[in-house]
Amino acid sequence: MQHPARSLAPVKMLAGLLLGAAAGLCAPTAALAQVAPGLAEAAQYQGLHAAAHRGEVARIEKLVAAGAPLNARDSHGRTPLHVATFAGRRDAIRALVKAGADLNLLENDRYDGVTIASVADDEETLRVLLSLGASAKQVTSRYDGTALIAAAHLGHDGVVRQLIAAGAPLDHVNNLHWTAVIEAIVLGDSGARHQATLKALIDADASLKLTDKQGQTPLQLARARGFAAMEKMLTAAGAK
Repeated sequence: MQHPARSLAPVKMLAGLLLGAAAGLCAPTAALAQVAPGLAEAAQYQGLHAAAHRGEVARIEKLVAAGAPLNARDSHGRTPLHVATFAGRRDAIRALVKAGADLNLLENDRYDGVTIASVADDEETLRVLLSLGASAKQVTSRYDGTALIAAAHLGHDGVVRQLIAAGAPLDHVNNLHWTAVIEAIVLGDSGARHQATLKALIDADASLKLTDKQGQTPLQLARARGFAAMEKMLTAAGAK
């Protein structure tokens, strides 16, 4: 059963948080700068964008039959599929894909549906997207990252496990020179979910040798941040 269109304020707030300094590194701001449709913007939607935002499957089918362009873009480059993903409208996603919508297009900030759902920690919507054939392997965002890196940063451990199972690249290095393992440490809080994230990556055989720009390994970064639990996990896995 899909949920109603939810408030996206927490996601937008999270996306705009300062990432701070980690182990002597000055992290960039807004590394997850996704822009969800605001209430005023959504109120102006017409056609498939409006139907996708509201989850109106019958309307989607009627518009498609009348020739509405499935991959039309709004002012931010979002397709109806992006809009449906932001709103968690899983039945709308299914209807759009059944009609031929492209699952893997990027919007203006270079996010695809998989990354949007991953950042929102929306495991059910992510599961639908992946089951319909969406790729977990795309390079997304201004940081040339992946959905897996974004999810690891946020400690979305359930999402991380889904993405790993879907073949997400474990050792992709973004343009900050960070992998998913490194982001789970330098941008995490060593809480239960970030620990579970790191465990999932270790269990999947993600590299524990790749370093940041300063040549620091994940183990060294965890030790520098005083993350004893993560340090213990990494040491047990043979990290140096």
